Amino acid sequence: MESRPWLKNYPNGIPANINADQYENLLQFFDETFKKYKKQPAFICMDKALSFESIDKMSTRFAAYLHSRGLEPGDKIALMMPNLLQYPIALFGALRAGLIVVNTNPLYTPREMKHQFTDSGAKAILIAENFAANLEKILPETSIKIVITTSIGELLGFFKGWIVNFVVRRIKKMVPKYEIPNAVSFSDAIKQGAKFQIKPFESCADDTIILQYTGGTTGLSKGAMLTNRNLIANMLQVRAIMSPYLKESEETILCPLPLYHIYAFTVNCLTLMSIGARNVLITNARDLGSLIVAFKKYPINLMTGVNTLFNALLNHKDFASLDFSHLKITSAGGMALQQSVARKWQEVTGCSISEGYGMTETSPVASSNPLDGKVKLGTIGLPVPSTDMRIVDEIGNALGIDEVGEIQIKGPQVMKGYYNQPAETKKCLNDGWMSTGDIGTMDVDGYFRIVDRKKDMILVSGFNVYPNEIEEVIASHPKVLEVAAIGVPDEHSTEAVKVFIVKKDKSLSQTEIMDYCKENLTNYKRPRHIEFRDELPKPILAKY
Repeated sequence: MESRPWLKNYPNGIPANINADQYENLLQFFDETFKKYKKQPAFICMDKALSFESIDKMSTRFAAYLHSRGLEPGDKIALMMPNLLQYPIALFGALRAGLIVVNTNPLYTPREMKHQFTDSGAKAILIAENFAANLEKILPETSIKIVITTSIGELLGFFKGWIVNFVVRRIKKMVPKYEIPNAVSFSDAIKQGAKFQIKPFESCADDTIILQYTGGTTGLSKGAMLTNRNLIANMLQVRAIMSPYLKESEETILCPLPLYHIYAFTVNCLTLMSIGARNVLITNARDLGSLIVAFKKYPINLMTGVNTLFNALLNHKDFASLDFSHLKITSAGGMALQQSVARKWQEVTGCSISEGYGMTETSPVASSNPLDGKVKLGTIGLPVPSTDMRIVDEIGNALGIDEVGEIQIKGPQVMKGYYNQPAETKKCLNDGWMSTGDIGTMDVDGYFRIVDRKKDMILVSGFNVYPNEIEEVIASHPKVLEVAAIGVPDEHSTEAVKVFIVKKDKSLSQTEIMDYCKENLTNYKRPRHIEFRDELPKPILAKY
C-alpha cells in the first residue's frame, strides 16, 4: 500500500512537510510576529481593537508582573475567561514569563475547577470576576497563591467599559458576590508590571508550555502536555493548508469559539495571527445576534466553528440576508459535521465548509478537507503536512484501503504525554503513534472517515464527556444506588448524555438529579435524559 496516498490529492501550493524546528520556541515566533505586524489590529472585541504592538507591550508588562510576584519559569498559571482581549495578553505574557498555561473552561463547577487546579499544581490564576465566587469556594484546597481578576469591560475603554460592567453586574446580575483577599485587577497587574523587567530564562523546543485538559476514561480529566514544538508545528501545518487562500495582513477572522478550547487556541490565536490577520472575538457565541452584527460590521474572510453553531446560524431569521461576498473559508472541527448542514451552508453563503479532525493530544489539527472546494462530505479530509495517519486492527497491524480499524496519528504535533500520568500515556502513545480511540477507514485517495468510536466518550457540541465522570458524580447522591451514563443521538449537539438510575430512596426525582448535576457538572456534561430503572442489566445498555 502506498504510504502517504493523500499527498497526490493535496491542492497546488500545499507542501508535503513543514519545518517543525523553524522556531526554537513560541517566544521567537511572538517576537517576529509582533514586530512584523505591529501597527495592525490583532484582536477586536466589542468593537475595541488592540494592535499587535499594544498586545506586545501589555503582555511584556504582564510577564514582568508575574516574575515580580515570585513566579518562576515552569510554574503553572490558570486562565479562566471567555473570549476577551485580556486572554491573548495574558497568554502571551504568561509564556513570556516561562509559565505553563492551564486553560480552564469558565463554566466549570467548583468541583471541576478543584480537580484541574490541584492536578496541575497551578500557583496563579487570571479569572473573570463572573466566576470568582466559584473559585472562592475551593481556593484554600489548591496551591493558588496569586489571584488576578478581570471584568468583561475592563479593556474596552473608560466609558464603554463602565457601561458593559454596569449591565453585567447590576442589570444582568452575572457577577455573584465573592471575597478573595489580596486579589489584584488585571489592569493593576499590567500597570505594576511596567516597573519591572522579565528575568532571563531558556525555553526549549521540548518544554511543556500548555497543559490542556481533556477527558479521561477514568472519569477525571488529564492534562495533555503540549510543547513549544507541538504548537509551533501545528501552527505551521494549519498555516500551510490555509495560506494559499489568504492574503497576508488583509484577512478578518470571526472567532466565536472560545480561545481556551484547543481548536480556536491553535487556529485563531496562533495560526491566523501569524499571517497578520485580525481576529474578531465573540464573547458569548450563544448570543447569535452578536455574530450577525459581526458579519454586518466586518468583511469576514474566514470563520471557524462547530456543527451546532453553523446549524443555529442557518436557522436564524437574519442570517441568510447577510453579505457573504468576502467569506473565503469556513472551517469546522470539534464534532462531526452533518452533511445537511454543510450543504445548506454552501447554498446560503456560497462557501463550502471544510471539515477537519484532531484531538487535544494532537494540538489539535491532524487532518482537514482541502480548502480549494474539493471537499468530500462525510470525511475528515487528508492528513495535514508532516503528519502520518493509518488504520490498525486490534493488535496494531496496519490495515488497507477501506478496511475498518482504529485511527492512529503520528507527527510533530502529537503531545509529549499526560501530566503525571505515565500509565495513561503508555496506553495511547506507542513509538510516536497516537491511538485516537476513533474507528475509521481510509479510501484510495487518502481521505479518512470516522465510522464509530472505540472509547465510551460522549461528544456534546465538540466537547468530550466521559461516562465515568457523570456516573461518579451522580453515584455520590445519597438517594442513588446505581447509575450508568451513555450518549444518545441529538440533532442539535451530535450526542446528549442519558443516565439510567436505580434509586436507593424511592422519593428521588428527576428534578433532584438535575439540581445535583447543576452543582457539580458544567452545562454540557449534564444529562438531558434521565430514566429510572429497577436494575441496570449491562447487555441492555450495550445496544445504545
